[in-house]
Amino acid sequence: MTDARSGATAAQAAPRGAPPPRGFLRQILRLAGPYWISARRRKVRVAVFALLLLTMAQVALSVWGNFWNRELFDALEQKSVSGVLLQVGVFALILLVSMAVTAAHLMIKRWLQLDWRRWLTERLLRRWLEDGRHFRLQFVAGEHDNPDARIAEDIRIATESAIGLGHTLVFSLLSLFLFIDILWTTSGTLRVPGTTLDVPGYMVPLAFVYAVGGALLGWLFGRTLVRSSDALQTAEASFRYGLARVREHGEAITLVHGEPRERLGSGVRFADVARDWDRQSWALLGLVSFSTAYGALLPIFPILVAAPQYIAGAMTLGVLMQAAQAFQRVTSALSWPVDNLGEIARCRTSAERVLSLYNDVEALNGGAGEGPRIERREAIEPRLAVADLTVHDPAGHVVLEHFAANIERGERVLLTGDPAATSSLFKAIAGLWPWGSGVVELPPHARIAFMPQRPFLPAGTLREALCYPEPPEAWDLPAIRWALECAGVAWIAPRLDESADWDAVLPLRARQRLGFARVLLQRPNWIVMEEASDAFDARGERLILDMLRHELPDTTLVTISFHPGLEKLHDRTIHVRRAR
Repeated sequence: MTDARSGATAAQAAPRGAPPPRGFLRQILRLAGPYWISARRRKVRVAVFALLLLTMAQVALSVWGNFWNRELFDALEQKSVSGVLLQVGVFALILLVSMAVTAAHLMIKRWLQLDWRRWLTERLLRRWLEDGRHFRLQFVAGEHDNPDARIAEDIRIATESAIGLGHTLVFSLLSLFLFIDILWTTSGTLRVPGTTLDVPGYMVPLAFVYAVGGALLGWLFGRTLVRSSDALQTAEASFRYGLARVREHGEAITLVHGEPRERLGSGVRFADVARDWDRQSWALLGLVSFSTAYGALLPIFPILVAAPQYIAGAMTLGVLMQAAQAFQRVTSALSWPVDNLGEIARCRTSAERVLSLYNDVEALNGGAGEGPRIERREAIEPRLAVADLTVHDPAGHVVLEHFAANIERGERVLLTGDPAATSSLFKAIAGLWPWGSGVVELPPHARIAFMPQRPFLPAGTLREALCYPEPPEAWDLPAIRWALECAGVAWIAPRLDESADWDAVLPLRARQRLGFARVLLQRPNWIVMEEASDAFDARGERLILDMLRHELPDTTLVTISFHPGLEKLHDRTIHVRRAR
């Protein structure tokens, strides 16, 4: 409608409400932290404790493997067949235990990832779909584009990555403490050539120098990855959203031959994807090149460093290999930030997108925010009262000004005049539009049906679409057939159990008739319609209104329509004018 378009146009100038708390970590804890103390906390804590124990078991197995490596190479150096066979048996035991621990760890970790994702998805969906916030969110400024992708994809990435990163971090810290001791013991003491200075455990500081140097270089190569990953995810989401819009509005696009324009728009959006892909590729190029060199040198460097000790007879071949492996474990643990830089960037990007949507939804707070808001409350008398109502878009442009009306129980009232003003009035009465001032008083304990121009028919069986939002078993077959016959669509009754995308299958007139059939099933005592019969011809519109009067004689009817000749079917007419 006109006011909706003007609201979308002015969204950049609209206030966002209360600012979110400072600090990324603080905001994330505010959003996701309650999961760990929620009603399911007992299961969660057991799973976390089990993961910790299994991670400790994985580290213990790696230490056991380190000592096994030493014994194997010592047996090879001694050419001991019995020793080698013994180590083969030990390896088989290590392998079996590792497989069991890894399998258990995988299943518990995946359960925790899914459970956290389920909890966070439910929480964000509840906020997003509460009090019409999902509708109002599109009219306010903020970083909340493509909320479907943020809920479906970014929550998945954030929760999976966070738990995966937490596991690898704990594993790295435990490995670091254990293997530093092994490396200190096995590397022995090195005398600096030409001096009498002895350096005990000299391979430990070398591991720190190697890892810290690699971390600094990795950070230099990968510092642009966060920004490029964020931009790419946003571009990908916009591209998907554009394609989804084409699918949803395929009929309208075809009728106006808009395919070339849609191809052009999709091409522009994909060009943004390609641009951000290239930027991410360049960001990854330096990081991957460095990581390749860093990883290729890691197995060789400790052997070269420890070789003089082995050649001098200060260590056996097994100790040499144990020290080299311990060096790799220490540097790998110290290199955790570099090795996980891409995953950290991916996790943070998705978490920021989820957090931004959550903050913007919370800022709406049911319509509250800066400036006056339309007050919507229950009346004392059984009537619909609008007092001193002013409606404007989020940028402050007034559409309807100082409107007042009283509609008594049982009346049939026609609202006509300016389409933008009537549409704004409909949204204000329905509670969709909080921007403005004044009071809307709804009749107490009333069952009110709001009928938009295009009724929503969810994909599924026709019975489910007709009974929406109630379950399909809410009404029996005779009641459904009666409602369809009264609404003039008895011909569709044989398709009640057929599944389809009814918004795409049925023309608007049939969908509007199904909307009236739905109202007949619900039997509200108040009906507020916004052009709910505008697809009908004059005779069909008169017949559908007469049908409502006959089948729902005690129901109050408020009709917004601009078709001529409807005044005779209503008790009175109110002309709604747009603000100057």
